[in-house]
Parts: sequence; structure tokens; C-alpha cells
Amino acid sequence: MSSRALWQQPYVNIFKHMKIEEWKKVSKEGDVTTYMDKNLKCSVFRIRGSIPASNYILLPKTSSQSLCLTGRYLYLLFRPSPNKHFIVHLDIAVEEGQVIRVSFSNMFKEFKSTATWLQFPFLCGAAHGSVYENTACTAKQGLVGRAPPSTRWTCLTMDLHYVLSVYLNRTHSHLKSIKLCANMSVKNIITSDLLFDPGLSFSEFRQSGVMLSDCTAPMPREMCFPVPKGQRWHDLYDYIRFPSDGTKLPFDSIQKGSSSETKISAEKSPQREERHAVKISKPVQDRVSLIQQITTPKPARRSANQTKLVPELNYAHSGGSESPGSPGQRSQVDEQVTVVHSDDAGVHVYAHCEDDVYTHTTDSEEEITVINAASPRPVSLSSEQPVKKPQKLYPDPILKLNRIIGFGGATVRCAVWTSDEEEVVYPCHAVIVSMTVSSGQQRFFIGHTDKVSALALNSSSALLASAQMGANSLIRLWSYSRGVCQTIIPTHTHALNLLSFSQSGGVLCGVGKDSHNKTTVVLWNTRRVAEGSVVPVLAKAHTDVDIQTMRIAFFDETRMVSCGLGNIRLWRVRGGSLRSCPVNLGQYHNLEFTDLAFEQGHTQDRPVDERTLFVSSRSGHILEIDYVAVAIKNIRRLLPAQETHAHQREKQTFSTGAGIAVNSISVCDEFCVTGSEDGFMRLWPLDFSSVFLEAEHEGPVSLVCVSSDGSRVLAATATGNLGYLDVSSRGYRTLMRSHTASVLGFSVDCVRRRITTVSRDSTVRVWDMDTMQQLYDFVSDDDESPCSVAFHPSMPLFACGSSSGTVRVFDIQTSSLMAQHRQHCGSVECVIYSPDGQGLYSAGALGYLVLYNSSQHDHHVVRVLSNAVAWSVNCGPDTLAVSSDSRCLALVGPTEYIVTIMEAQSLNELLRVDVSILDVESTTLDSALNVCFSPTSLSHLLITTSANKILWIDTHTGQLLRQVCEVHKHPCVSLAVSEDGRYLLTAGQNSLKVWDYDMHLDVNSQVFIGHSEPIRQVRFTPDQKGVVTVGDALFFWDFLAPPQEAANCKSPDIKVFPCKSDHSWAELNGAELSNESPRKALFQPSSPPVMNFLSSALKDSEGFLCDTTTELQLSPTTGHAHSPPPKHASFLRVTEWVKDEDTPTLSANQSKIEKIQDTAVRPDCYKHFTPRFKTSVLDRNTVAPPPGQAGLSLKAVIGYNGNGRNNMVWNPDTGLFVYTCGCVVVVEDLHTGSQKQWFGHTEEISTLAITHDAQMVASASGGGASHSSLICIWNASDGSCTNRLSYHKEAVQSLTFSRDDMYLLSVGYFSEPVVALWSTRSFELLCTVQISVPLHDASFCPFSADELTLVGSSAVVFTRIQTEDNSTELQVQKVSLPDAVGEAEMTSVCYSTRRILYTGTNSGHVCVWDCNTQRCFVTWEADAGEIGVLVCRENKLVTGSNTKKLRLWSVASVQSLSNANNKSSRTQDDGAQVQLEQELLLDGTVVSAAFDDVMDMGIVGTTAGTLWYINWADSTSIRLISGHKSKVNGVVCSPDEQHFATCGQDGSVRVWALQSHELLVQFQVLNQSCECVCWSPPRGVYEPTGRVCVAGGYSDGTVRIFSLESAEMELKLQPQPVSVCALQYSHYGHVLLSGGRDGLITVSSPVTGVTVRTIRDHKGAPITTVQCTSKQYKEFGLEGNELWLAVSADRRVSIWAADWMKDKCELLDWLTFPAPNSPKDALALPPSLAAFSPSERGTVVYTGYAVEKEIIFYCLYKKQVLRTISLADWALCLGLCSTGRLIAVGSNQRVLKLIHSSSGRFQDFTCHSDSVHMCSFSWSGSQLFTAAHNELFLWTVHGL
Repeated sequence: MSSRALWQQPYVNIFKHMKIEEWKKVSKEGDVTTYMDKNLKCSVFRIRGSIPASNYILLPKTSSQSLCLTGRYLYLLFRPSPNKHFIVHLDIAVEEGQVIRVSFSNMFKEFKSTATWLQFPFLCGAAHGSVYENTACTAKQGLVGRAPPSTRWTCLTMDLHYVLSVYLNRTHSHLKSIKLCANMSVKNIITSDLLFDPGLSFSEFRQSGVMLSDCTAPMPREMCFPVPKGQRWHDLYDYIRFPSDGTKLPFDSIQKGSSSETKISAEKSPQREERHAVKISKPVQDRVSLIQQITTPKPARRSANQTKLVPELNYAHSGGSESPGSPGQRSQVDEQVTVVHSDDAGVHVYAHCEDDVYTHTTDSEEEITVINAASPRPVSLSSEQPVKKPQKLYPDPILKLNRIIGFGGATVRCAVWTSDEEEVVYPCHAVIVSMTVSSGQQRFFIGHTDKVSALALNSSSALLASAQMGANSLIRLWSYSRGVCQTIIPTHTHALNLLSFSQSGGVLCGVGKDSHNKTTVVLWNTRRVAEGSVVPVLAKAHTDVDIQTMRIAFFDETRMVSCGLGNIRLWRVRGGSLRSCPVNLGQYHNLEFTDLAFEQGHTQDRPVDERTLFVSSRSGHILEIDYVAVAIKNIRRLLPAQETHAHQREKQTFSTGAGIAVNSISVCDEFCVTGSEDGFMRLWPLDFSSVFLEAEHEGPVSLVCVSSDGSRVLAATATGNLGYLDVSSRGYRTLMRSHTASVLGFSVDCVRRRITTVSRDSTVRVWDMDTMQQLYDFVSDDDESPCSVAFHPSMPLFACGSSSGTVRVFDIQTSSLMAQHRQHCGSVECVIYSPDGQGLYSAGALGYLVLYNSSQHDHHVVRVLSNAVAWSVNCGPDTLAVSSDSRCLALVGPTEYIVTIMEAQSLNELLRVDVSILDVESTTLDSALNVCFSPTSLSHLLITTSANKILWIDTHTGQLLRQVCEVHKHPCVSLAVSEDGRYLLTAGQNSLKVWDYDMHLDVNSQVFIGHSEPIRQVRFTPDQKGVVTVGDALFFWDFLAPPQEAANCKSPDIKVFPCKSDHSWAELNGAELSNESPRKALFQPSSPPVMNFLSSALKDSEGFLCDTTTELQLSPTTGHAHSPPPKHASFLRVTEWVKDEDTPTLSANQSKIEKIQDTAVRPDCYKHFTPRFKTSVLDRNTVAPPPGQAGLSLKAVIGYNGNGRNNMVWNPDTGLFVYTCGCVVVVEDLHTGSQKQWFGHTEEISTLAITHDAQMVASASGGGASHSSLICIWNASDGSCTNRLSYHKEAVQSLTFSRDDMYLLSVGYFSEPVVALWSTRSFELLCTVQISVPLHDASFCPFSADELTLVGSSAVVFTRIQTEDNSTELQVQKVSLPDAVGEAEMTSVCYSTRRILYTGTNSGHVCVWDCNTQRCFVTWEADAGEIGVLVCRENKLVTGSNTKKLRLWSVASVQSLSNANNKSSRTQDDGAQVQLEQELLLDGTVVSAAFDDVMDMGIVGTTAGTLWYINWADSTSIRLISGHKSKVNGVVCSPDEQHFATCGQDGSVRVWALQSHELLVQFQVLNQSCECVCWSPPRGVYEPTGRVCVAGGYSDGTVRIFSLESAEMELKLQPQPVSVCALQYSHYGHVLLSGGRDGLITVSSPVTGVTVRTIRDHKGAPITTVQCTSKQYKEFGLEGNELWLAVSADRRVSIWAADWMKDKCELLDWLTFPAPNSPKDALALPPSLAAFSPSERGTVVYTGYAVEKEIIFYCLYKKQVLRTISLADWALCLGLCSTGRLIAVGSNQRVLKLIHSSSGRFQDFTCHSDSVHMCSFSWSGSQLFTAAHNELFLWTVHGL
């Protein structure tokens, strides 16, 4: 709990706290008096007045102050004045940086909300027994309006957390102010985190001994109302709790609940309701019409607050059978229900008696009504409903906006560069997007309720202004860096379309139209926006002239320039008024001027305002205006290109012909840029003599914007494209493409992660879901437009329905039309494929339904039905729905009141449901809008209706199972259910809701906004990790719901089936795996096939790992046995396969990955350690190899963890040198280079510490949700771990030993800033102390063992160890920072002498402190960045910072400044007392350092993963340890085993010496990622000269070949248009094979770079592996001297025979491995991997995502699977050893598994701290390389 909230416990009496009777901290206005209330017997405040806004009490006094009250509940003790209105305003600050106003009043008729304001109606209660109370009891509508004549004192309890979370999705921070307006009487206002029971005083609580639930308490004395003896509190007063369970209209109102009196007590002792019975006197035999149901008298009258009961749904097993005992079935209520079915099962009538009601009303705007109709006969159901604590949908929020595809909306003339030119800011309808140019990552500014019409960013990129269109136009000012809205400016204009900031950002200019359509220009003062102050208007003017563009002069913020139709005007603010002066245009007064720009640059010989103003026009004229003289200086006209005799394009600049319509102009120091209507962006010299660069666009260029340095030019077009031109390289990059009109629908390609959209702009576009790039664009003819679209579930095809009634099927890869049918008369409103891809369905606006056979190429028509679908235009993409098993088709039709279910293959009708008569109480006809099947419960059909309901219908019987009312305020237009059946998506108007499918929670939904137009369609992404919505643009949301827990799913029992399985490996061998033709139908069982197990193996088949002393028996048909394994061996199950028998293995048990959410805010400094993000979870069930029998031994760790902090120690006296890499502590001998590794940690090590005698080393690693952090104490002499300490929950920031080595101090993470002191004798925890700020570093005094200093956020903490009577405590003294430093993070600390202390800050300052007086007496700016390392020796000080600079300072003169006479801190003059002696620039941020006692030499670590030896005497730096900073993508050993090469995401290819592990050469390519690397073949195989080369494949599709001898690049070729994923020389080195991310395989010459052959069989899926080996020339019946294979991510393997010298390459075999449709318990699909077995000729070893986790051995001779080896987890990498039949496999559980390929014997090694994603054996098989992210390990192979 924060210190600010401690004093507020248990509650705060606000009137007493603010001393309201003094009226010093509180203001009052109007008629505010005090009087003695006779009922309460105390003095209260009365507020009266006819105008509530003029009579009020305001707490605190001014808007600039804040109450800062953090209590969750607000208690208002008041009484509304009879027959009057009142209003209360609450201003609440939220964590997101906004201030939300919550108002409630009896003047409000209905609930209203905006992004910053919530208005709740208040329903006044009447006195007990009055006529008003009796009226209220029977009325459906609450008493909205004036308070009744007899009102009672009321205790209103408002849950502020709930209100902000549910209605605005915001997090409550604190209450800022309260405004009580007439007319009311008020006793008090209280805030608290406790829920008080108004009917129980504290004295009664003590006497009665009643047990209260958590977070509840009796009413404090200051809040109690007097209750006479013998009477009850609730008979005298009203208690209203919001959220309320009241059922009066309007909903979302503050009203007395239906059970307010017993609500809290009921929570303590739940009551059991009695059972009731309902009987219907006569069964209904015929269909009951709507009129009959409305007019027929009902057998029993319902109560006013009754809602219909929903039955609990029955869930079925995956097999499809349904039974009342199915898993997941919920208990049913204890009622007698009689249900009568009609003969035709088309209509069901349900009757209820008066009390047969169970109402479930959520706290949001929806109300769930349920009808119990689960049985055709009377059944007795239990009514026990356990009282649960309020629950809501988790996590909150469950969606996070990730990406938006779209640009523009209200304008396409707004896009700006940030000051660092790394980001582009632009509007996308109602959202403002900030895109990082290099990565494409987006940030969002969400808050506008209508389309953004203008935006501006100040020059420092600190303040962003945006305006929205519409009648209620307003301006939002955002903090750009934090992304939060700081204030809102009401503009009182109807259309605001221009914004401009001054150079300093202190003035904002806006141009719009007022209510009389006159142009209005307003200037605001924005200097104090960051302080929360009101933004005042500086000046305002109305004008009749047209203004197209207006900008504030960058040299004077009081001057502006505007241009428009027929005018150019200069504006100036003087004396509070805004005046303008026109430029005399002469004959050009009729031109339409479009844009303007000031001349840039300045010389000292002329005034600052002596500048040329460039103004563009639609006629092509460019006017140069003399700003000082206010006159035209020059006129030029830009003309279209003229074709000369030499056929060269030339530009004319002045003529009488038609000019180029210039829409935008931008100027820099060297050139001018124009964007014109002809689609060209042109770069001109400033004299416009000629064009030296131009770029043609697809549409008119609406905006050009030059970056501040002139290196990039941003361009936007009227067609919704946004891109930029790199002037130096002349390369153009498109940042965003978008539809120019509303998006009607979309469909997702489940295989290739593509999405196709259809829009009102008459285009169909295909996008890449990962890169947001547009891949294809299909434009329709003028006479028709596309209406609907659907992707084929597996093939690269999509179907499109058009307004002409035509359905077309396109092949995306060839961009060709495959089929075309016109069976509809009107527009085709919906097209949909069946999940199995066998059928295509189309629904037309005029009622036609058509079935096509999509299994055939021509998609021929199977059946056409007329009047099958309801007639409707723009009915949406969810008119049709196909069940997940492709058996049923649901549609809305033949009328809008009917939903029909048909057989999907034949369109034969199965069932009709009339939704219009399901609600017998309704007076209007309810019609169906959309339908959707549940993927998990095939018997559930969801229907949305025009009455804002969702109906659950049984597809077999047509029964209504459940209904949810008030889903949205507008009709629901689309819905979708997640594949696991846990979540439901609905879209209504502009909002999106995520629901708990089972409706089990108290708050079942979350609401999300962002669209400015109605959402047309919503879907989950195929991997269920995202949500896509379309409307005005494409929104991609991250779906943050955790995966379904394994505990909720019963693991199936292991059974033995005597019969053969339907699908076995033996059958697949001949039929599917080897068909010698690519791209056949994939074997994908809808459910896992039945498994047959060998009886001999069944005993040990309960899991994958069998830790036994005897080996599992193999199939008796193999005919051989293995020798008994040694003792303590572990084995994987090996299953031998033959043609006639098959025994698939069990599926693996999945590890549950828990997500930890951090709530604390990380400090803004790099010094604070942050563990690298990992998705892997350590497998705790691994078995360590027996001592002396390990098959591997770690030989060397390559690299240093630059992510650690102070994780390197060096003792110059003993030579002990220790550093960390991942979770391993490495001890290296600096003389010999030999290593020792200390193992004990499982997580990333954050820091190290060494004792002063170098006998002991401490290391710390972080904790998690299931374990705390770990501190290991090591004996430096033998490397043994002597102690393991655990206290901190998360990462340890710092470790340090005291001067006498008696104490060890550990500092915790920023979320738990706790300091722990340990004894080094017993390693007991002596004491702990919690500091109020995050801590970054600590240091013991070198001259005293009991003094130390801590540094952290804006504080230096001087600490002393106090020991007394065997007890130890830490005495801390927190000292604030000097004024010269301000608010900063203290990031480093070190002592010089006992009296002097040095600290470094994140702003680059070094502060010098006197430890005796605890006063800072010297500060100086030692660096431009954050100082994270300080080391002091005598008069020398070393600073290391994030500017990569290491500096040596002489601080001798600082000693003389520390004396008692210095009474003031020195800041500026003292900087001359220190002298910078030397400076070194390193390769990364300095994170660790150690120096000798005289500061001559030392070792420094950087974030680049490098450890440097520093010698100040020679001013030299030598690289000691090198490593990769980013992920290692490849590692491979050279054929001669003298070197090995690695490649990484940083674009580097590094070559290392295998024996010494030293980096020999590094080839660096900037701004690219090197994805793969390979060596040229061994010497003499192809190159007789023995030239050794390394080839690397890069993300831009290039391959670079480097020579090891010359250390230069020899050849660069571009074999791929996309990223190169796999690269390999052929066996004899004749060619180089490269596989791309798009599935293309290119064969290139490594000498000339010419592409020899392109293989497209794998196209559509990334290539994961390419491998080559030798073969006999006619082996396998094909000519060729080598074999090679390629593997793609879609589990397809192709094997080829080749003779490259003869240009021969033939397909030998094509393997397709089966897999389920989609994993539900895996975070990501594992890669598909394959390799030739070096020990079994003609055998391919494969592993990947499949039905089972296993390694498969496939024989190319027999063309069948030989055997399989089961795995415990999916394999991320696969390595085959040339000797010993060994296989190395890495997994996401951080396990490296060494397996014997014949016996299945294995050993586990868990030395890595992350997923082992790379493993590779050396050519001889004696050494093994493994990689986990940037950790690179070298192992010695001993064998199994």
C-alpha cells in the first residue's frame, strides 16, 4: 500500500478532513446554510436554489487542487429536498492519466456516457408506507424526476472501482473533487476501502459478535444514523448501493436495490429458497400464433420485476454425444417445470407461476433471462444457488489493440514526423496512430468519439493536438510520450479542420466553422498543459475568407499565415486581438491556394522574419511571398511533362497551358517538395528550375512533409496510402494502405495468415496479418461492386459475391479467375465455405440460396433454392453459418422471423425456429439478424435478434436454451464464438463486447471502443490469440485470455482396443506420406484417432518418460532385441512399425504456463535490471544423468549476458574472473582461457558480488509466480554451492558484501523495494526494511562495516547497521536530491573516502556527498546519458553510461571542498574542479566494471554482450569476451572443425576459433537480420584451391558469401523476394540452395550468383530446413550423385535426387505428415524439421507438429515409417550425430535431450535459461553446439 493511502485507513471523514466549517479549503456558492436536523439530531448542511449549478459546495476549493482520496467506496449521507432536483459531480483521476467526471441526479432521464463523463439517473426513494412507495413497488418505471414530498435520509454507497472499470474500462486512482449542487441536505461524505453495513453499528457489532465477511465492517460512529430502541434502521432510512440490483427502468441508474436491506447480511448467511411448482393446465397441441399468445389470458400473473429463467446448457463430449452427466454441465435450479411440445416441434410455449423466477442481472447493461426447457416432462430441479463473491471476466481488459490497417477517415492531409524521425503520426478515423517506421509497431491515442479531422505535433514531439469532426467538435491535447490525454478543449465550432502548433508548442492555432458557417480562427495558450491547468483562449476571430491551410510562423508564435480560395493572409496577435493583412495578389486573386511553407535556414546577416513564403495552388502556380514586404516576390507555374524528340520527360515551369494541380508543398534547406493531383511527388531545387526526383503514386498526392533533416519525405494520397521517400537512397517504402470506404466484411486464411477484405470502394484486398502489407488488390467493374468474401479453409482461394448477383472464385497465387457463376438476381450478401472445404454457399438479397461443390476446380452448382433466405440488403456476413463438423447449415429465412437449419451437403431442411414468438411478453415482432454455431457444442446455435437479444437454440429440437437481453444499445450485427467455447464476441454499432460464453460471472462482458463507424464483422484469429474487427478500418486486437487450464479437462484413460485403428501409420505410409506428388489433400483427422497399444508396452505407457531399470519391450515382430541398458538409464518409448501392424503412442501432457502481470511501474532508467521476456517454462520433471555417466559435458560458454547488471566481478590480486551467461556462472582463467561453470540457477542471473578476500562469490536470479528469487553462495576455490538463500519474490537488483565480509546485502525489484541483510557466518536473514521508492544500487562504506548507502528513485538513503542484544536492524535516513539535479533516478553509487560519496543519475549528473552531514556539496554533468556505473579509486573516478562512453575523471580537488564552512550546494562553478582525463567509446551501454586499486586497468561489460579489458595507461581497450546481443539464428561448425560460424538477428555473421572460442571476424549487415548460415563444402570436394567461404541468408531476401581468408564479402545475390529461412551448399558445392519464407526454393550458382532453378512446390509455407547428402548415381532408381531435402512449415517434406553438373533435379519422394486442425494447449506451433540419418542410409528423420509428440524414421527404400520415438515436448531443433546413433533435441521447456536413436535411451540437460531452439553437431560428432536466445554453449559429446 502506498504511503499516500496509509493515512486514509480505515476511512476518511471528508468534511472533518477538509474542516468544512472554516470554509478555507472548501468553497461554497449560493444558498448554503446549516441547520439542526431533528431526525439525525445533529447539524447538517442544506443547499437550496432554483438553479443547481449556482448553488453548491465544492471540495476542494479550486480545480487545481485535489483531494487525493484513494478509497474504493464513496459514502454520501444526504437527503434530497422534497419536490426538487439535485445533482452531484465527482471528478475521479484514473491511472491512465485522465480525469473522469461521474455525475448523478434525479434530473437525468437516462444513462449517458462519453469518454470522460458518465451521467447516471438517480431514482429517489419515498418514505415508508407513503403512496409514493406503494406506487414505486408496482411501477416498472422508477420515480425519475423530482424527489417525492416525503424523502428519507439516504446512505449512498458507490463503488468507484466498478464504475470506472465497467463503463469506461479505466483503472481508479483517486478522487479529485466533489461538487454537491442544490437541492439537498448533507451530513457527511466518507471514503474507504471497506464495505460498511449501515444497519449494524460498531457497538452492536461488539455486543452481538456477528462474523462479517472480508472487506466489510460495521458502520463507524461518524456515519451512523440514530435508531430509536425497538426500531430497525432500514425502516427509517434508505440504503442505496451502486452497482444496484434494482430492476426499475431506466437501467444503469442509481436506485434502491430489490434486497438492499438484506444484501450484506445475505452475503454472510445465504438463505435457501423454497421449492415451487408450475403446472400448465392444458398442453398446446397446435402452433400458437403471436396474436393468440398476446390476447389469451395467462394462467398466472407475473410480478413486476420478473425476468424469464434460462436453463442451464448441457455440454457434450468431443465425440458429440450429449448426456446430463457430460463434463462442464451446470447444476439446474430446484423448480418444477412442465414443458409441452407441439407436434411439429416448431413452437414451444413455457409458463411460469408468479414465484418461479430466478433473476440474474449483471452489473453492466445486459440482463440475462433464462427459460428452463431442458426436459419434455415435469422434472424436479434443485433451487439451491450458492452465493458467490462478485466475479468478472478475466483478465481485465481481455483485449488490447495491437494494429490498425487504415489511414484517413475525415482527412488524408494529416500526417507528421516526430522530432527523431523514427515515428509517423497519422489519423485513422477516430484513432490516432503513431507508427515506428523501422519496425511497423503502432501506438494508439484513443478517446475521440468521431473521426479525427486535424492533428498537430509540436517540434519537440512532447505535445500532440487532435480535433474531431461533427457538431460537438473538440480538441484533445495528448502527452505524446505517455500516450494519455492531458486535457480537452471545447471549441464551440461545428467543424474544426486545421491545427498548427508554434515552434515552442506554447501556442495552438485552430481553424473551423461556427454555427453560421463562418470561418473561425482561435488561438490557445498551451504552455501549462502538462501542469493540468486550464487552456485559455489567447485570441479569436471570425472571417468570411476561405482558409485551406494556416500555420504559425516558426520564428514568432504571435504571427500566422493562411491561404485559401482567392486569398493569402498574414495574421498577428496584438493586444489580445487577432488581426490579418491580405497579400495583394493582383491578377492571381481568383486562384485556389492549397498549401504554404516557410523558407528554412537562417543567416546572421538578415532579420529572423526575412523569409520567403512558398504558396501552392490548384492551377500549378507557386507564389513566392516576401513576408516582410507582404508582397509577391516571384511566380512560377508547374506544367506537365512534355515529350521531346529524344523521348525524355522535361518539366516546364511557366506557360499558359494547363498546370499541375499542387495539393501540398513542403520546404527544407536544400529543396522543395510538391504533391500534386496527377499522383506525383516531385523534388525541386528552391528555384524550381527542374525536377531532380519524383515518385508516382496510385492516386492524387494529398500531403507531403519533409523531415527536419531533409533525409525523408512523407507522402499521403487521396486513395488512403501513406509512405515515405528516402532521399539519399531514392527508395520508396509504403507504410500503410487502406480502403477508401467502409469495410463490409472479411475472411481469414487459416493456413497462410492472410486476411481478405471487401469494401464499399469496390475493391477486394488481401493483406498479410503479420506485416499489415497489402498483397493483392482486386478491383471490380464500374457496373458492379463486391459485397461479400470468404477464404477457402485450406487452399489459396477466395470467393467473392457481387452486387450483380455473380459469385467469383479467385486463385490468389496466380491472380486468376477460377470460376464464375451467376445464380442470384440481386446482390450476393453472404458467401461462406464449409470448414472441410467441400462446399461453398451464397445467399442473395432477393432470397436465393446456392450450394457449390468447392472440392472441384470449377465450383459447379449443386443446388439452388429460391425464397430460402430472408429478403434483405446489407444484412451482413453472418446471415449464413456452417457447423464446425460441416454437417449443418443455418440461415435467416425464408422470412426475417424464421431461422432454418439444413443439411449442409444437400440443403434439405431439418428444422425451423420462429424467433418472433419466443417472447410472449413482447408487443413487437422480434426478427433474426445473424446466426452462429458453437464450435464446441455442436447442438448450440446462437441467434441475434432485432430486440438486442442473443438466443441459444438446440439444433436438434429447436428448444430455447438461453437468452441474453440488452446485448448492446443497438442491434448486434455480428457474433463469434472461440474455438474452446469459453468466450463470445458481439458487435453492436461502434462497440465490441467480449462475453463469458457460459454467463457464470457477475459481470459477464467487457466493452471496447475505437471504431467511428458501425462494426460490420468480428472474428477470432485462427490461433485464437487475436480478434479482428472491421468497419471503418481493420482492427487487430490481442486476445489476452489465458489458455484453458489442463485441470479443467479430464485426461482420457488409457485403453487397449483389440481392433485396428481407422488411421494408422502403416496406412499412411503408402497412401499419404509418400505419394511422390506435392500438394495433395492433407490428412487431418477431426479428432485424434483411436490408439492401439502393444500389450507389452502398455504397462509403462502412462507418459513419455519411463524411468525404469529395464528397457521397454519392442514389438515382437521386429525379430531382434537390444542389450540390457546400464543401471539408472532413462528411455523414451520406441515403437517399431511394420506394414500390417501399427501402435501409435500416447499424447504428451502439456505444461501449464502461468502468466504474471506486473502492476508496479518500472523506473525510467536502464540500470534497473529487467529480466528478458521468456515464454518458456522449465521442465521440473527432468532426470539428471548419473555422476560419471553423462553423455555430454559443457566445454565452453560463448558470450556474456549484457542484460545483467554488475554481473561481472574481477579481483586483481587473486586473478579471479567471474561473469554470467543466462543461468550459468562462468569462471575463466585470463591466462589460459579455460573455463569452469557453476550450475545452480534455473533463471537468468541478474547480478554478482565478491567478498574482499575473493574467497566467496554470491549470485542472484529472479523469481516467478511459482518460486522466489534465489541467491547462491559459492566457494571460489572449488566452485561448490555452500548456501542457497531465498527471500525476494522477484529479481534481485544488487548484491554487496560489507568491508569485513560479515554481511551480505540484497536489494529487491522495483515492485518490492525491500533491502535484506544476511549474516555471512550462518547466512541467516538478520533483518529487512522496505523503502518507499525503487532502489537501483547499494554500496558499503569501505572504512566502516556498519555504514552503507542505497540509491533509488529521487532519493539517497544513508543506512547504518545497528546491533543490540543479538538483534540487528537497519536505520535509514532518506535524503532528497539537490535542486540542481531535480527529480531524477539515482542509478549508481560508490565511496571515495569515508567522508565522500559519489552518486550518478539518469540525467548524466554526478553528485558528491558529505557522509557526515549527508549533504550534496558538488554536482556536475558528467555525461549526456544515464550513468549506470561508478568506480572510484583515490583521486580517480570512472563513469560508464548508456551513451556507450567510459570516462576517467580526476577528482582530487573535490576533497578540499568538503568542509563544514560550505553551506550551499555548488553546481556550476564547481564543475571546473573536476577534469576529464580520458574517454573511450565502447560497443554498448556500460553495465558492469571492475578496476584495480590504482585505476590503471580494469574490465568493463556492455549490453552488447562484450567484456573489455581497459588499460588507461595505454588508452587501449581489448575485447576479452564476445557474444551475441540478440537471438542466435544459426550455428554451424566448419568441415575441418577449426572454426564455427554463428548468425543473429542483429544482422551479423561471426566466425570463431573452435579451440580458443575467440571471435576471429565479424561480418555486419545493418538493418537486417541474418536468418541462416552455412559453410562451403570440405576442401577438395569442389574447390581444389581449398577456398573456405561462409554464406548467410538475410531477411531482405539476399544471400552474401564471405571469404574467410580475405575477411571480405565476395558475392551478394538476391535469390528470394522475401526472407531467406534456410540455406545450404549442395554436397559437392556446385550450387547454393536457399529457401524463402514464401516457400520458394532457389538454386543459385555460388560463383556467378545466377539463379539456376526455382522450385515452387512448397510455395505458401516457409521453408524450415534444407539439407544435402551424397548418393550412388542410380540409387533409388533416379540419376544423380546427391540427395537433398526441403521441409516447409506445413509439415511437408520433399526429397530430390540431383546432378547439378548435368542440370538434373528430380523429385524422389513427397511426405505429408498428419496433424490436428489446431492446437488448443500449445502457445505456438513447433517447427517442422527433417534430416538425413547419417547412421542409417536412405532414412529421413522427421519431427514436427502432429497427432503425437514424436520423432519419425522414414525409409526411402521401403517408403514406410520404420519406427517412432516419443517425446515429452515438441521439438524446437533437431541435430543428428554422425557417430553413435545420437540425436539432440531442444524444447520449449529449456531441456536439451540426447537420445539414442535405436534404443530410445536418453539424458536430459537443463543448463539453458530459455527455450533451446538451435542444436548442431560438428562433422565428426565429437562436439555439439546449442543456443537459447543469445546463449551459446559448446558441449563435448561422450555418447550414450
